[in-house]
Amino acid sequence: MTEPTMTEPTADQPAPQQRAGLSRRRLLGAFGAGTAGVLAAGAAGGVIGRATADEAPSAGAAPTDAVPFHGEHQAGIVTPAQDRLHFVALDVTTDSREDLVQLLEDWTEAARRMTAGRDAGPVGAVDGERYAPPDDTGEAIGLPASGLTLTVGFGPTLFTAADGTDRFGLAARRPAPLVDLPAFPGDQIEPAISGGDLCIQACANDPQVAVHAIRNLVRIGAGVVSVRWSQLGFGRTSSTSTGQATPRNLFGFKDGTDNLKAENGSTLDRFVWVGDDDADWLRGGSYLVTRRIRMLIEPWDSSSLDEQQRTIGRAKGSGAPLGQQAEFDPVDFTKQVDGEFAVPETSHVFLAHPTNSGTAILRRGYSFVDGSDGLGRLDAGLFFIAFQRNPETGFVQVQRNLRLDAMNEYIRHTSSAVFACPPGVRDDGDWWGRALFG
Repeated sequence: MTEPTMTEPTADQPAPQQRAGLSRRRLLGAFGAGTAGVLAAGAAGGVIGRATADEAPSAGAAPTDAVPFHGEHQAGIVTPAQDRLHFVALDVTTDSREDLVQLLEDWTEAARRMTAGRDAGPVGAVDGERYAPPDDTGEAIGLPASGLTLTVGFGPTLFTAADGTDRFGLAARRPAPLVDLPAFPGDQIEPAISGGDLCIQACANDPQVAVHAIRNLVRIGAGVVSVRWSQLGFGRTSSTSTGQATPRNLFGFKDGTDNLKAENGSTLDRFVWVGDDDADWLRGGSYLVTRRIRMLIEPWDSSSLDEQQRTIGRAKGSGAPLGQQAEFDPVDFTKQVDGEFAVPETSHVFLAHPTNSGTAILRRGYSFVDGSDGLGRLDAGLFFIAFQRNPETGFVQVQRNLRLDAMNEYIRHTSSAVFACPPGVRDDGDWWGRALFG
């Protein structure tokens, strides 16, 4: 939720003068130490978002329409964010390069079909041989395409395994920025739900359509890949088109007010799409960072409205930055109210603002509620997704800037992963990763 200005901030712009006298906040006892997070302030996507729109705004296709599969970039990155998510990370269980290539070709063909609203295979769920397994699982029979997009990424371990093995002859082609994220203060990362050789992001406006797509791609990959971990998400927590309204996250605040948008062509080239300075096979692609961020909603819900608003740096109702009137009013770090700065220097808005973080990322996260934590509290939060040209100068730079974020008392990062997403599939003869393996 950062604000529009008439100029584009850069890393060398000076941050507002730091203010002394940080207030000490109450401890949360059993929850332990805080950890840095990227939530309601828009993760430094904002100032640039609305100030550099190159085209007319678009809210995207109707909820039931199909999103084109072919294109310069993979769908599911700047595509207007859908309402539902099924994300899966996979381990490759074969050492055969040929089998892996065949899988990527088969996945691409199935994705073409499913994103168009058809069965995963040419025969379908019910029209095949009676005594043979169907080439589609059938739970999406009768459902429209529902805006389904499928986005594939390659993890660091696909290029070099944890033991240093180059299983597929790809080690020399690993892009330099494709490395595991560093540890951040307060991380509570669980290895079992982190990392992965491959990932698939399925977004749709119908949860059954998204789950159906992942289920069928996993089915097609039997014997070649296995599921490492997966995450369901609901309720997008950012807007990726200027035609979309700003959604709210589970803290009840508008989230991603000025995220980078699909209409910001020149800014996307600068901050999202991989250029000539990286691996040639990845040009036109992007780096994907995921973080499962548990939100400690019970302590949050017991906090006063004033504390919540000062933690975020925004008004809960309107979404306006503190000291302003409307959601898209620019942040004024110098404005004072009753003798105090309106936007606290420990607030999420202050620290995640591009003027202070010096960078921008395209956010595409979703809320989740995964039962309870076994201690009588909801296991709920944000499945954070961000695309950027380089993780080190994108997510990592923003996250380091959030080490003093007041929101750290209310969130815990439990999962972490990074993937290189190749460029889009150009035509019927192309397939995911062809330039990498060619």
